[in-house]
Amino acid sequence: MKMILIILALVLIIATLTPLIRRHEWWIRVFDFPRLQILIMGLLVFAAFFFLWDKQNIFEGLTFVVLAAALLFQGYKIFPHTFFAAKQVRGTSADMPGNTISLLIANVLMGNRNVQRFLAIVREADADVVLMLEPDQWWEEQVRELEVKYAYTVKKPLDNRYGMLLYSKFELVAPEIKFLLKEGIPSIHTEVKLPSGQLVRMHCLHPEPPSPTEADTSVNRDAELLIVGREVKNSEQPVIVAGDLNDVAWSYTTTLFQKTSGLLDPRIGRGMFNSYNAKHPLMRWPLDHLFHSEDFLLVRIARMPAFGSDHFPIYIKLSLNSNAENLQESPEEPDAEDKEFTADTLQKVEQKEEI
Repeated sequence: MKMILIILALVLIIATLTPLIRRHEWWIRVFDFPRLQILIMGLLVFAAFFFLWDKQNIFEGLTFVVLAAALLFQGYKIFPHTFFAAKQVRGTSADMPGNTISLLIANVLMGNRNVQRFLAIVREADADVVLMLEPDQWWEEQVRELEVKYAYTVKKPLDNRYGMLLYSKFELVAPEIKFLLKEGIPSIHTEVKLPSGQLVRMHCLHPEPPSPTEADTSVNRDAELLIVGREVKNSEQPVIVAGDLNDVAWSYTTTLFQKTSGLLDPRIGRGMFNSYNAKHPLMRWPLDHLFHSEDFLLVRIARMPAFGSDHFPIYIKLSLNSNAENLQESPEEPDAEDKEFTADTLQKVEQKEEI
């Protein structure tokens, strides 16, 4: 029994240390995801080990201490996404007619056919903008009734799990579909004209994940986030970046994206809002994101019900506020290590090491 606990402790320690390696290989980056699961399992192992370890055995004592340090580190990484942390985005209940925008982000799972359940969620949310990820042509045809209420659309259905559909009640100005890094993986870039006339710059992303079945490394995913982050930095317009980023909220690259872009995460201080995997309760983490500039305050954020996809939809409502920038702190600026990682990632893309 003690040997099993020691082996489990060593595995958890390795799983904690591996993401600290600043490399892009998928088998390194995958350990960014299950931090909460590692923490919970580690606490169980720690509790059992506490009563069994031989205090005279140096190896067992060292293992016990290092496991404790690993658990503290995992807790430190996920702490900002708990109710105990300070909120990065201030909340508001003030009604600002013409200057609010609500979004529903939903990865529909291309092979999922529960379209009526999805449409019921869309009707319940009544969001101003609906972003669908992974739709194929079948999905595009099945949800055309949305165009009655959502007059403005951008469509790129695909059969490779990277399709994208955008529906908006508000006017979309100069919308573009771009393939930032790889043919077949689109992103949508547009301005959204609020009823007040204010233009909001919106970027909708769904980069490929680092995994043995998708991409051997995280280079393309990381580069796409950093390219958009650099583009929106110091934007004169309010900015929203939304989508399934195939990265968790507490990872190094997501944190670096915030530093690079200056955008805020409304989940910080409010909870994890785990959107994936809707089908496996024990293996969930936040993959679907919305980041925004300091121009907004948060009215509401919610995880919507499951509808057959492996993702839960996420609903967010934001309010433009002229004083918001003075109420909220900007993310830290990138340090020397961050800049080196960014330069290395973009250089790999330029040299087409991953594309």
